[in-house]
Amino acid sequence: MTLTERVRKVLASQAEIEADEERADALRVPGCCPVAALPHRERASVSGVLRSVTLRPREGVPAIEAELYDGSGALDLVWLGRRRIAGIEPGRRLKVDGMVCLVDGRRTVFNPRYELRARPGE
Repeated sequence: MTLTERVRKVLASQAEIEADEERADALRVPGCCPVAALPHRERASVSGVLRSVTLRPREGVPAIEAELYDGSGALDLVWLGRRRIAGIEPGRRLKVDGMVCLVDGRRTVFNPRYELRARPGE
């Protein structure tokens, strides 16, 4: 570790430390791409932690919306026609697969395939 890296670690905020940890964890999952590098209108796999999960109807249809964070950026996940999905809760780690699109300038995947991952220490 260089002197610059050591100084950066000492002066880093808690948010920067957590982002570094998330990026490192996401890179350990085979086949996953960082959110910041996701191609639009292509299928992709991403791994990260759910920061928020809300029930928000879209045009009269129930929908679960979640924000997946991997340290490089956030990806919106939307499951249409669902009111609840077992295991989908804030703090949960997921690997998701789906078609990436832009909705209001944010990367979004509708009805992603997902795999629940163990939390640290599990």
